[in-house]
Amino acid sequence: MKKVRKAVIPVAGLGTRFLPATKSMPKEMLTVVDRPVVQYAVDEALEAGIEHIVFVTGRNKHVIEDYFDIQPELLDTLERSSKTEQLESLDRLQLQPGTISFTRQQAPLGLGHAVWCARDIVGDEPFALLLPDMVSFGARGCLAGVVDVYRQTGGNVVAVEQCDPMDTGSYGIVGKGETVGTGFAITGMVEKPAPEAAPSNFYINGRYVLQPDIFDILATQERGAGNEIQLTDAMLRLSRSMKFFASPFQGRMFDCGSKDGFIQANVAFALARDDIRDTVLGPISEMVASQSRRTEAA
Repeated sequence: MKKVRKAVIPVAGLGTRFLPATKSMPKEMLTVVDRPVVQYAVDEALEAGIEHIVFVTGRNKHVIEDYFDIQPELLDTLERSSKTEQLESLDRLQLQPGTISFTRQQAPLGLGHAVWCARDIVGDEPFALLLPDMVSFGARGCLAGVVDVYRQTGGNVVAVEQCDPMDTGSYGIVGKGETVGTGFAITGMVEKPAPEAAPSNFYINGRYVLQPDIFDILATQERGAGNEIQLTDAMLRLSRSMKFFASPFQGRMFDCGSKDGFIQANVAFALARDDIRDTVLGPISEMVASQSRRTEAA
């Protein structure tokens, strides 16, 4: 069984749900408290043992490359100002030379196409895939659990969470088979099924470990929903010849590609931090109470 050394993070999306903010700023650079969304995905990958991160970028995404580069002027200014804490913080976030790559998705042809664009850098080995819009919140990152299941099972592994059974029509749903290690075998995958047709209420939440065989399938994958090359369609084809397993995530994923998920993530991460919890908890509680009073009065 080959080790999962590389992770693909697609960052080529246009972020239309966050216009006008994303007209000039990549959605992946929107901040949850004081870190860009993409930084959370990188931290999660490193926690899971990933050694090399491949970003699939698009036009107007150069700021992401700049963010992960060294900025001598900034470091010099902080050093001269004796801002030791900020210097140490930046040093901890700095990725080492040779551990990061960028490749371009030249046309917006969907997630499956973005993954395919990373094929030559990934090579013939299993790889992790993290959708940066989905921000992991919990005692342990979601991808670490996915890698654990991969070590127990091999094959392909996707992270899952449980949704309200009536909401299956909003997600990609998997069928639950026998328990294997800390995960379970997947008996099928269905995209956005009606509640009465859903095989379970376990939905795919944006973290994967995939075998390199997916690249050959993506190379010939026809366009699906939205006239895009869909990763789920390719995974369904791959599942005919290779096993898929699920890793249930015990924390929570916030969809920071949506306004409500982004705001919820900011609140959750702020309240989890010792340095700012007390200063934000009071105002948030008062705003919630005030809103409740206005709703009751109405």
